[in-house]
Amino acid sequence: MKTFLYPEKAQWVALTQRPVQQLAQLREGVQQTFDLVRHRGDAALLELAAKFDKATLTSVWVTASEIEAALPNVSDELKDAIELASSNISRFHEAQREPVQQIETMPGVTCWRKSVGINKVGLYIPGGSAPLFSTLLMLGIPAQLAGCQEIILATPPSADGSINATILYTAHRLGITRILKSGGAQAIAALAFGTETVPAVDKIFGPGNQYVTAAKQMVTQLGVAIDMPAGPSEVLVIADESADPDFVAADLLSQAEHGPDSQVVLVAISETQLINVQAAVQKQVAELPRQAVAQQALDNSLGVVLASLEEAIQFSNLYAPEHLILAVDAPEALTEKVTQAGSVFMGHFSPESVGDYASGTNHTLPTNGYARNYSGVSLDSFVKKITFQQLTQEGLHRIGPAVETMAAAEGLHAHKHAVTIRLQKNTKGN
Repeated sequence: MKTFLYPEKAQWVALTQRPVQQLAQLREGVQQTFDLVRHRGDAALLELAAKFDKATLTSVWVTASEIEAALPNVSDELKDAIELASSNISRFHEAQREPVQQIETMPGVTCWRKSVGINKVGLYIPGGSAPLFSTLLMLGIPAQLAGCQEIILATPPSADGSINATILYTAHRLGITRILKSGGAQAIAALAFGTETVPAVDKIFGPGNQYVTAAKQMVTQLGVAIDMPAGPSEVLVIADESADPDFVAADLLSQAEHGPDSQVVLVAISETQLINVQAAVQKQVAELPRQAVAQQALDNSLGVVLASLEEAIQFSNLYAPEHLILAVDAPEALTEKVTQAGSVFMGHFSPESVGDYASGTNHTLPTNGYARNYSGVSLDSFVKKITFQQLTQEGLHRIGPAVETMAAAEGLHAHKHAVTIRLQKNTKGN
């Protein structure tokens, strides 16, 4: 890790900059994929699966028999763990429902808002060396709770054409049956534009590699919504003298192993703590199966020593981390000062891993500084909120003159007339 001891505040902005993502360089290739899928539909998906996944497919869809065959390949222990996680995630997201409240803003004028599930959603789940079945729980559960009518899962196939058994089990557990064997930009294209068998969706969710990220950003310009801009995973740990260096090192490495472009940041309150954590990191990284990946991430990561917890929180808010761990003696005293973070883990016994899997909070979070203006995925991500209003005759008489005055001031006389004609006819009727 690159280390910085008591940097001046003038240096902080530079320290909090992420490595630049070269998305512009990917756009030409992604656009070619978009054009291919638009013009050739399923045939393009089959061709691109052969090219990128080395898979020879006869259909772009997972069959019911494939799902059934996969179920026995998931251990009972893992099924129990998925059940526990599902229960916690469901409980946390179910509590996010907002009751409809009818508000009488003035006598005779009633307004309310109702949440309605987005009709069609696409869930992208990465495969490869780390098939993220946990992300399927994080996206599929709130989609169902929100009442989304159609849920399409897209995930890349292995070279033999199969889909990871745990992903299939999790989809089965959630009742998701439409599973598309497609990854990368081509999957995003299929979900965004549709093919002869893939319905175009209204919103696309889920993480992915740089091509998926570029594709998601590009479809937002074409009328398709996405959950949020995404970049490499990241964590910032604030550690005071009470923090266990072994715990902190484990938390840093849990993010570093995601990928070589992941970023981990340690903000320590003493040089001794920084040295101790670095030693623990080097010991633990040597024991990881994904050592090479984690080490590359560490090479691009930071260890910063600041003078106080107050400064540490200020630095964290400037960085706006996806995950923030408060490895301090009294985390409750700091929570009100945290203003920019995706998800916060408080104290010495709240590892970031529990949020990734089973505590109940959602792990689909804003990265790359987007915690400054985006929230993580929640039940709200899967609904539209429609407002309603209803006026009585009395209500229109009370509010009407103000609306007429405002419309006239803006020069919008048809707006004024829509009120005036009602007031006049109502007066004549009386």
